[in-house]
Amino acid sequence: MIKYSFIKKAISSLLLTLMVITCTGCYTMKHTVGDGARGNTLESTKQWYILWGLVPLNTVNSKTMAGGAKDYEVTTQMSFIDVIIAAFTSIVTVVPFTVEVKK
Repeated sequence: MIKYSFIKKAISSLLLTLMVITCTGCYTMKHTVGDGARGNTLESTKQWYILWGLVPLNTVNSKTMAGGAKDYEVTTQMSFIDVIIAAFTSIVTVVPFTVEVKK
């Protein structure tokens, strides 16, 4: 027979894990360059990090993504898809972020 305290600890651990996974996507960083986006052209790519965000694996250049535009917005966020990916890849300390440039 399974003891009540074991079930209580298991449920608490599961709830804590779910809260941590869902709360990681709760922030967005936006940067406005010039007067900001003038149109609806959107370019998106992934920025990958190891050691839970301490060391970048690739370089994302928002100025290159803007394609020479003088006015644009850069949004960096951990989207819902990134959270799902991180649920599997964070075991080996790899996490993704989405970088979007709107011109």
